[in-house]
Amino acid sequence: MEKLWNSNYNKAMVGNFMLFFSFYILTPLLPLYLDAEFKADKDVMGLVLSGYVVAALLVRPFSGFIVDTFDRKRVLALCFFIFFLLFTGYIGAGTLLLFAIVRTLHGLPFGAVTVANSTVAIDSLPSSRRNEGIGFYGLSNNLAMAFAPSVGIWLYGATHNFSLLFWVALITALIGFVTVSTIKLPKREKKKPTERIPMSFDRFFLTRGWLLAVNIICFSICWGIMSNYVAIYGKEVVGITDGTGLFFMILSFGLFASRLQGSKALAKGKILENAAVGVILSLIGYFLFAIVEHPWAYYLSALMIGLGNGHMYPAFLNMFIKLARNDQRGTANSSILTAWDVGMGLGIIAGGFLLEYISYAAAFWGAAVMQGVGTLLFFLFSRKFFSERRLDKTQ
Repeated sequence: MEKLWNSNYNKAMVGNFMLFFSFYILTPLLPLYLDAEFKADKDVMGLVLSGYVVAALLVRPFSGFIVDTFDRKRVLALCFFIFFLLFTGYIGAGTLLLFAIVRTLHGLPFGAVTVANSTVAIDSLPSSRRNEGIGFYGLSNNLAMAFAPSVGIWLYGATHNFSLLFWVALITALIGFVTVSTIKLPKREKKKPTERIPMSFDRFFLTRGWLLAVNIICFSICWGIMSNYVAIYGKEVVGITDGTGLFFMILSFGLFASRLQGSKALAKGKILENAAVGVILSLIGYFLFAIVEHPWAYYLSALMIGLGNGHMYPAFLNMFIKLARNDQRGTANSSILTAWDVGMGLGIIAGGFLLEYISYAAAFWGAAVMQGVGTLLFFLFSRKFFSERRLDKTQ
């Protein structure tokens, strides 16, 4: 059996973890920071926090085209360096407007790095173990997205110092940049003019996977609402002042456990089965979160959502890859991430407005309903859509 854990793949995994860790260590605390530092209303918070998603959304499609066209290692290193550098802007931002500008600008390199790094990781995998490798790779960013908020909340609880959090994020991003800079990929042969694929919209977005993208948008709306407002919800509604870190730790445990089990299933080609388990577990988690305002439900929902997303996301990533040609791997990666960004942005903005003008219950019921819509879409249409369009019929 060909080697899965090679040097370049390992470095891409570490770089991806550091990328998401540095970004998401701030995520649950930024609403508290905007409230404490600038006295921002919740609807304003939603607009400010969604800025990075809008920027990432704008750059993702072009990122896929760029990494499919130019030297992927150089694109990755340059974008990662800019991503690291922009953390200094949080430290120096003295007004809400300046903070909003920095947060929005940060989405540009973030969107580009996620596409470039995941494409480099896929390139580093032997074809016989690509399904399994994609599943494990996704574990690095999912664990970071779950573990980093726990660390951030713990640090803030111990120090009540937001500047310290910004410095930790800056240093973590630097470690990630240094790590990916040591990746060594063989040079790709330049295509002759007669071999080059004509410019088309499909070079920027994987049109073959449009319905899967709609499905991902439904799921990421839920994640956008939950991940950005769970800390302030726990504090103001459930009465948990120090337990949000535990929420994300339980979430990360669910992600880790389901990724390990799910990767074995993906290695056997059980992509649709993995996705089905994931969307159902997430559905249970979001509805539990919305229905019961009690600590036990709060933490149990974290486990269910973690287990669900740990199964669902890598399965969908595999589905996107299997709908793409080999020279469209960057486009496939950017397409699923673009869809995720759209949903995240909608979730953050909608969640902020619902919290400000209606209630917390309305926001989290909205998340549960959207997960339900996504679940129905998957079982009624997306499974058949993928099976009919996948380019490999061997698994």
